[in-house]
Amino acid sequence: MLTIKATKRDIKESLANIRGEGKVPAVFYGRKEESTPITISAIEFKKVWDEAGSSSVVTIEVDGESHDSLIHDVSVDPVKGHVLHTDFYVLEKGKKVEVETPLEFVGESPAEKAGHILVKVVYELEIKASAKDLPSEIEIDISSLTELGSQIHAKDIKLPEGVELMADPEEVIALIQEAQEEPEEPAEAPDLSTIEVEGEKKGDGEDASVEDSKSE
Repeated sequence: MLTIKATKRDIKESLANIRGEGKVPAVFYGRKEESTPITISAIEFKKVWDEAGSSSVVTIEVDGESHDSLIHDVSVDPVKGHVLHTDFYVLEKGKKVEVETPLEFVGESPAEKAGHILVKVVYELEIKASAKDLPSEIEIDISSLTELGSQIHAKDIKLPEGVELMADPEEVIALIQEAQEEPEEPAEAPDLSTIEVEGEKKGDGEDASVEDSKSE
């Protein structure tokens, strides 16, 4: 399980100073946990966030206590990309939690290999599990997609032990559809008015008279 160390934060402390020290102001709270302002290392949090996302349990260690939580909300600077603030939702011990877990498509589809198109309809799956059983991702084996029209439904997914499906069992996760050739765009007809014919110029009559006078 991922762990991040934190220190309790005085809410009167300048957030700019905290960020200037390479730290991130944060808060953790839960159904039975009062809101507690904390400070965490920006580098450490980035590593944990990249691995955990919003569906894996992160243990916050503060003042000798541990709190199993989920990264609930992250505010990011739109220009610099720095994390400005984050919330952690503390899980109740012994209680299951519902989350949307990322899907990882693995294997090779014979139908796709044959030239058809693999369409990934869903990229996250709603599940329910206790903190210790929450997976960071769920693998979807696409090797069962063998022919045109093949589909994988939510009910077809083999979930890890202790994990319960909360999505509609009939929801389509991935399917195979026929590859369609893109119609050729007709060639654009040339604008004949812009084509200059040899010997024809604007004011041909006038030019011709001048040339005739010169030859006399």
